[in-house]
Amino acid sequence: MILFGGCLILTLATLLVGPEVKGAKRWLWFGSFTLQPTEFLKPAFAVVAAWMFAQQQRSSEIPGNMIAIGLYVVVVALLLSQPDVGMTLVVSAVWFAQFFLAGLPILWVVMFLGLGIVGAAGAYIFFPHVTNRVDRFLKPDVGENYQIERAMEAFQTGGFFGVGPGDGSVKRVVPDAHTDFIFAVVGEEFGVLFCLVLVGLFTFIVLRGFSRLLEEKNFFVVLAAAGLLTQFGLQAIINIGVNLRLMPTKGMTLPFISYGGSSMLALAVLMGMLLALTRRRAGGSDLS
Repeated sequence: MILFGGCLILTLATLLVGPEVKGAKRWLWFGSFTLQPTEFLKPAFAVVAAWMFAQQQRSSEIPGNMIAIGLYVVVVALLLSQPDVGMTLVVSAVWFAQFFLAGLPILWVVMFLGLGIVGAAGAYIFFPHVTNRVDRFLKPDVGENYQIERAMEAFQTGGFFGVGPGDGSVKRVVPDAHTDFIFAVVGEEFGVLFCLVLVGLFTFIVLRGFSRLLEEKNFFVVLAAAGLLTQFGLQAIINIGVNLRLMPTKGMTLPFISYGGSSMLALAVLMGMLLALTRRRAGGSDLS
């Protein structure tokens, strides 16, 4: 709750005093360090939302579902004000997955799916950068696709075993190669086989986490850990999908691989909370 509340305040501060970078206001400057509060807001919100859903199940006197919906609206409003449509989609997917696991009525499932479709269409219509990225994805022969084309060339150059650490060229010609397109750098320098190993590691972490939840009896732990695992896996899928031209371009880092202070620290917080939730506790697994 402390982390979530602090991140909400800092996210609001980005709209008021944050610098505008490429048409978005998502960062705060603290000396030489740049902080993106929404990176920490994602895991904190997943845990708080899980707490509210679990409280609703524990006692009907506590309107946990309505509180979770209200917090979701606040978070999404802040994200869209920056604007950060991609992170909004990730937060929405994680929140919906948790709500679904919490026993979301089928009527609400249909309603939220409908709202999701309307929201995606609205983002395409009202946010020019979203329109541009989707159009370039659907019609790759029309418009500028420099980053994606260089990324695909990097995979072809790397082949199965890569050109060697440090010998790749894509990192010198593609903007944000150290963050958004780090997977293409890995593919060129270490090869497709190493990329498959990397994908296998992400898959193992997610599946191992869910396998631990099969033994868990605490409903809050199940919802919170499931939300964090979904967020971790979804972030990896988006970054890899963008690099392989399977999704429209989106500024999403590859967990623990991309360079970036806020993202790396936030992922460390996420994994720390996940380990705390899924660890074996003396005297049983109940968390008060």
